[in-house]
Amino acid sequence: MRIGITCYPTYGGSGVVATELGIELAAAGHEVHFISYSQPFRLSGRDDGIFYHEVPVSSYPLFEFPPYDLALASRMAEVAEFYELDLLHVHYAIPHSVSALLARQMLAARGRRLPFVTTLHGTDITLVGLDRSYLPITRFSIQESDGVTSISRYLKEKTIADFGVTRPIEVIPNFVNCDVYMPIKDEAARAAARSRLAKPDEAILIHLSNFRPVKRVADVVKVFAHVAREIPAQLVLVGDGPDRSAAEWLAHDLGIHARIHFLGKQDRVNELLPLADLMLMPSELESFGLAALEAMACKVPSIATRVGGVPELIDDGVTGLLFSVGNVDDMAAGAIQLLADPVRLQAMRVAARKTATTRFCSTKIVPQYVQYYESVLANAG
Repeated sequence: MRIGITCYPTYGGSGVVATELGIELAAAGHEVHFISYSQPFRLSGRDDGIFYHEVPVSSYPLFEFPPYDLALASRMAEVAEFYELDLLHVHYAIPHSVSALLARQMLAARGRRLPFVTTLHGTDITLVGLDRSYLPITRFSIQESDGVTSISRYLKEKTIADFGVTRPIEVIPNFVNCDVYMPIKDEAARAAARSRLAKPDEAILIHLSNFRPVKRVADVVKVFAHVAREIPAQLVLVGDGPDRSAAEWLAHDLGIHARIHFLGKQDRVNELLPLADLMLMPSELESFGLAALEAMACKVPSIATRVGGVPELIDDGVTGLLFSVGNVDDMAAGAIQLLADPVRLQAMRVAARKTATTRFCSTKIVPQYVQYYESVLANAG
């Protein structure tokens, strides 16, 4: 198949999943065309079967805001026609689903059918799409999609409840390449890599996000402050975003800044995650929890919140520990108990990797997307 993929190319879960999906599809022999305003950050630019098409957006004095959605629709139609795409797959409903709908209509006027699949990822439904300014067009574009998928049962049910969507929604969970995200089997090599971040007797906790308010990075710092008072430990923060400065100030105020590594955006998080003992994910809401899954594949359990789709991923007490949002004290106590009990922690590490490999590996999930594409194409005639 020839598949067009559009996503936000930045450090968000939807962009990560879309990019990794394209990479996996290309590896399986499909031709993948990314259509976006910049190249997705996880693309190396050297992947066989993957092509990138930039969306140029003109800025005129008449426009207060550049009309990206219209430029995207035009580029989608062009790429689909020039490269004979079989379908488009858009990630995040706003504005990508609307742009795909326009592109489909543009080509239909010339006698060409271009089906499109919309994947719902989270805040496009739980936050932005619920804004009254966007709700009607979000609902319409979802209804008009040739296929709709959701990354969790939670998000599917919320979409149906909040938007009154009547068309079928297929749940296809997020995935991880278990051959890329994996533990370091050589303990000596792992110890050597850990030594760059911590002393041999120190635990390593890690957090990975885009540092938006919903990720509650301040809670990460507060949890670590409690842990650090009881156990020798270091905290690794991977990512960047609007709440980074506040997290840095909080770390200074709590006197723990010297024990926190602010690494910023990293391209090879698969090399950092296996070094950690625990992942901290105290989010206000997660429709799935991709960072936790990537950690699980590396044998790293999570201290997380019982929100959204997280319970569909993390088995409380088996592959991680779940708490209510903002319950910093209990999250810290749970982390301390695990770190002080190597036998229990090791059992949880093994269970986390097993769950990732048996339920969420790309080899199990990507074929579900391919089958779904085939069903959409068959129904589109």
